[in-house]
Amino acid sequence: MAAPLSIFDARRLTKVDRAGTIAFVTRHPAGAYFALTFAISWSGTLLAIGGLGGMQGTSPASDPRFAYALVAMLAGPSVTGILLTALVRGRAGLSELVSRLLTWRVGGAYYAFALLTPAAVMTATLLALSGISPAFFPGVITSDHRASLLFVSLAVGVSAGLLEELGWTGFATPTIRQRHGVVATGLFIGIWWSAWHLLPNVWSSRAASGDLAMSIFLTATAFSVFVGYLTAFRVLMVWVYDHTRSLFVAMLMHVSLTTSLLVLNPLDIAGAHLQAYSFALAAAMWMLVAVVAVIDRRRPRLLSP
Repeated sequence: MAAPLSIFDARRLTKVDRAGTIAFVTRHPAGAYFALTFAISWSGTLLAIGGLGGMQGTSPASDPRFAYALVAMLAGPSVTGILLTALVRGRAGLSELVSRLLTWRVGGAYYAFALLTPAAVMTATLLALSGISPAFFPGVITSDHRASLLFVSLAVGVSAGLLEELGWTGFATPTIRQRHGVVATGLFIGIWWSAWHLLPNVWSSRAASGDLAMSIFLTATAFSVFVGYLTAFRVLMVWVYDHTRSLFVAMLMHVSLTTSLLVLNPLDIAGAHLQAYSFALAAAMWMLVAVVAVIDRRRPRLLSP
């Protein structure tokens, strides 16, 4: 029978395990980021809502547990981004993270692009679709509580933008950008970012599937991970960050996206209408990605600070 470990042996093993973990994270920082972000966000959210069937929707008014689910989801990228920055890059990395957060002197065109693009693309998409059905009228137009809708949407948008981007742009983007171009970096992070949002889509699937069979709804939702508007928008976010090196501007861009979604999304949209809107919005975002790519290639200094 083996002798029991002494307290000194246990401490030595703990140090070895810790060193091995840090070495692994240092060798595979991107993989560690995605794994830890998903683990924290999804496990915390499932605990907060009591399982996959515990929520009635993904809007602040859909369920009183939305706030708890939001906090749990946002803990993943924010905690992971700061933790891995400290582990992989040390104090210098944390100082550089703060420096990028405080970088705000960039060209005004970048601020306009970051703040106005989401609302402009969504409004244009909804106005085009509203000619087909009144189900696509923007929510802020049909809502009886516009003031509260705007306030809650902005509060959620600010929370999501500030906390999420500590990880997605604060750590993941510069890590992957070291080896890949802007589009490849945006696609890679965008797919994972979109997949990270699958849990909210699953917990709201009963209400959101509407007139569609659940299998069709979930298949379309899974397909949108690769071609959806979130993936396209992340490419645009990486492009803006690559030109500005500003984590602050990236946060504003995310705030604008989330706030615009909550303010403009048609009320009670579900089923075929929801999928039609999602893919139409994705098509519009991808067209914008193509336009930006062409302009940036032909006139790379067009929007330079």
